[in-house]
Amino acid sequence: PEPGPNQHHEYTDFSERGALLANARFPPQAKNRDRSPETRTQPEDETAVQRRRDLQWIGRFLQGRDRAARAPRAQHSGAPGPRAALHRAARLVSRLAEACEALRDTAGDECAWADSYSTALGVKTELQDELDRLRLGERLHSWKAKLSRVAKRRARLLRARKLHQLDEKLREEQIADKEAAIDKWRMQRVQQVEERKKERELKLAADAVLCEVRKKQADVKRMQDILRSLEKLRRLRKEAALRKGITTEQQCDEAFSSGLEHLRCVMKKRTVVYSAEEKALMVMLEGEQEEERRREQEKRLKKERERHLQRKRRVRAMLFGGNPSDLPADSLLQPFTEYYTQAERSLHALLQIRREWDVFVVPADHPDGSAVPPSWILPDDPSDQAWASAV
Repeated sequence: PEPGPNQHHEYTDFSERGALLANARFPPQAKNRDRSPETRTQPEDETAVQRRRDLQWIGRFLQGRDRAARAPRAQHSGAPGPRAALHRAARLVSRLAEACEALRDTAGDECAWADSYSTALGVKTELQDELDRLRLGERLHSWKAKLSRVAKRRARLLRARKLHQLDEKLREEQIADKEAAIDKWRMQRVQQVEERKKERELKLAADAVLCEVRKKQADVKRMQDILRSLEKLRRLRKEAALRKGITTEQQCDEAFSSGLEHLRCVMKKRTVVYSAEEKALMVMLEGEQEEERRREQEKRLKKERERHLQRKRRVRAMLFGGNPSDLPADSLLQPFTEYYTQAERSLHALLQIRREWDVFVVPADHPDGSAVPPSWILPDDPSDQAWASAV
């Protein structure tokens, strides 16, 4: 379509403004550059240029109407999030950089340069609008508040995660300590059972050996009785034979006597050996019995000490409160307990308390000493009537 006079005037103004902006923000056109011979020999058709300008004007007009129509809907639908707005701004910056690069590449072609310039101008306008929306005070404050809430929430979650990890680590350490204590107690019990089993087996073996030794001693005594009976029987038979007039040879009597004497020596040696074995076994059994009695006494003394310590702890708990570790964290006695037990945790507090006690045991002429007074110290009179009534 043929544009009217007003449209020609607007086109002229737009061309002048575009030229000014192009000279200010973009590289100069190729008017001052050396164009190729083909560009100089092929002038552009005026009708095609005018038609292209008309199409550009219509496109800008429709784009402006579309942007004006979208603005109320965007305001009505609510403000976009900061992340989406920043992403859009970043995309617009990328598009603007591409448009600037296209302007530099099409500096020799006036028609293509005008298209690229209109595109860059539109992108710049959108970017400026987006930046204006980002710079709004209330929205910026709301985004900052939201980011602050998100940062606080992340910090809170991080602290909670660290506390949870610390609790898990402490719980694992406690479980490991308990398992180590249980393993140690189990090993002690197994060792005690094995020791008792060995002692029982040793005692049974000693009893068996002692029984065997005593059995052998009984056999020796029985053999000695048999020898005495045999000697008595020979004497009686010899006397009966003499009464009948039968005599025995001297060699037979000597052989019988030497045989008896040899057997008596053997029995005597065996008796000495068996007596020594019996004495050794009795000493060993007595040592085991003494050790068992000593262990029983130690157990009894240990139980007595534990009972005494438990009684002392109960009395101390009645007088001064229970164990500090047994008190809850929010107990009313916790500050007092920490004050009176600070020497157990701090070396400085221990030295200070020791110094406060040592000032009473140094000589009286010591500059830092404070000797114990030899008599009662009477307090001063009350300063007012209320204090006197309370005293």
